[in-house]
Amino acid sequence: MNLIWGIVLIIFGLLAWMGQAISTVAPNMAAKWGLSEHELEVDPSFWADVRGEAIWDSITLWTMPMAGILLLLNSSLWAYFGFIGGGMYLYFAGRGILTRFAMQRRGIRIGKPGTLNAYYVMLVIWGIIAVVTIIIAVMELPISRS
Repeated sequence: MNLIWGIVLIIFGLLAWMGQAISTVAPNMAAKWGLSEHELEVDPSFWADVRGEAIWDSITLWTMPMAGILLLLNSSLWAYFGFIGGGMYLYFAGRGILTRFAMQRRGIRIGKPGTLNAYYVMLVIWGIIAVVTIIIAVMELPISRS
């Protein structure tokens, strides 16, 4: 099970982290590859929001692939990275979904329907992976007994 879950964390973690890193350093390339929307196709406030989100995510989302690597190496440190990374990815997914829903309801241009549906699917997958990882990590964290 550790092998499979470690691979899941590495693959899906790197997808999110690298996607946000590319969006940070090369937003036009990210839009061309479908990782984000083109600046002229969305509202300027949404564009600014996702730019800041990409920068922050580039700094923080490395924790989940690191948890996967540590899990493959059978290191007990994986649980700490899994707990923290799971929290980061749960926040990433929840914020991404709820912010886009709120902006859509207010008529703010946030992208094409097909692209948004793909984002929602991936965000739900990352959210589920986050919750499962947090549960597994908490079960493996050493508990101090006094």
